[in-house]
Amino acid sequence: MSLASTLIADFNDEASMTRTVLEAVPEDQFDFKPHEKSMSLGQLAGHLAENPAWLHSMMEEEMDFETDMGDYQPFVPSTKAELMEVFDKNTSGFPGMLAERNDEFLKGTFTMKNGESIFMQRPRHLALRSTGIHHMIHHRGQLGVYLRLLNVASPSIYGPTADDAMGFPVR
Repeated sequence: MSLASTLIADFNDEASMTRTVLEAVPEDQFDFKPHEKSMSLGQLAGHLAENPAWLHSMMEEEMDFETDMGDYQPFVPSTKAELMEVFDKNTSGFPGMLAERNDEFLKGTFTMKNGESIFMQRPRHLALRSTGIHHMIHHRGQLGVYLRLLNVASPSIYGPTADDAMGFPVR
């Protein structure tokens, strides 16, 4: 099995579960913050929806926040429909982006930096996994805590939750 096909399968599984959590986000609570240092629910959900779009930059040799980000503004949704539209758009491109890439390319070095400061330098397939898939899992977990604090039923991800009397979801 190629690195690309493994990454695509993992990404698609995690994106499907992430979509389920984003669907549970209550639009009327976008301003909720569990702590003054936390992002708002809308900011966190927007970051989760936006993150997969960044993976396209990882098809280059490097990403430099200092020169590549320009006047970047984080996506903060106004509506749940907008949130889901952005997430679906950003996740749909991942399989096609990788489908034509071979293992040699994916084993090549990718560098993420800010000017002279290097944040990450590793084989591209590992960078895609950590920045694309694991980063999504991390923020999905945070979002799950927000939902619990808002008393929103927690969707099943890897198994049943306290809100899921039916058991494991069928995927």
